[in-house]
Amino acid sequence: FQWIILVLIGTACRPGGTPIPPTPTLPPLNVTFELGGQVFSFTKPDLMKSAGMNWVKQQFVYRQQDEPDLVAPIIQEAHNKGFKILLNVVGDVNQMAANPASYYTDFATFLRAVALFNPDAIQVWNEPNIDREWPAGNISGEAYTQMLKAAYPAIKAANATVLVVSAAPAPTGFFNGQCTANGCDDNIFLQQMVSAGAEAYLDCVGIHYNEGILPPDATSGDPRGNSSHYTRYYATMVDLYARAFPNKPLCFDELGYLSAEGYGPLPAGFEWADNVTAQNQADWLARAASLSKQGKR
Repeated sequence: FQWIILVLIGTACRPGGTPIPPTPTLPPLNVTFELGGQVFSFTKPDLMKSAGMNWVKQQFVYRQQDEPDLVAPIIQEAHNKGFKILLNVVGDVNQMAANPASYYTDFATFLRAVALFNPDAIQVWNEPNIDREWPAGNISGEAYTQMLKAAYPAIKAANATVLVVSAAPAPTGFFNGQCTANGCDDNIFLQQMVSAGAEAYLDCVGIHYNEGILPPDATSGDPRGNSSHYTRYYATMVDLYARAFPNKPLCFDELGYLSAEGYGPLPAGFEWADNVTAQNQADWLARAASLSKQGKR
């Protein structure tokens, strides 16, 4: 299944505060738009460029004792092929669970060394609001902000030009608007990050939108249960995140529409995308890019 990322660089110009439902009277976002794609093997740079992409996202899984030299070829390949690179660095949940405070320091030290290889952006972790990606019992926006507080100054001390992107939470209402030992809904997680002072330790707010089954212009009509939930629609996701961090730009590092066309049946748990075609996927991605470029919700 294929995903796309939109890298948006600009400032959300609106009054701040905690996330609240969207209103139709908000002014357009003031953004500079750039487009990229996530790759696992960087084999189609010409097609990416023909689609207007100038960024590439790749992920690196850090384990304690890893040498930062392991990351250098990833960065160099992107630059050699004419792309800026968003390097998403994640780590080992079990290693972190053994001693979170010590792990944050080790992780920040690693990111500092990575920054010396001149990536264009480093994203600090991935979906830290769920127990697949963060130790159960220690999941909160405050805990993640402690990681950011270690990582951000370390990266900037090594290379002030590197854009630091916060981890995008998993977009979910699974936890019924709360935080539990096993995870937090992303709206609550964002509020906790704000309260913990995360805004001072990021340049761009990471955001995922990957469960859509309607065009990105839609703001209602999702046929699934809880059809009014903000995660169902591109516009309400953008609004929620930009309201949480009104003085920071948003960076989509995952924006996609799932389609099984050409691949066979979807696995269990993903039946919600059964009716999305490859043509839908293409049209909706293009429209999402257009809306993002215009700074519209």
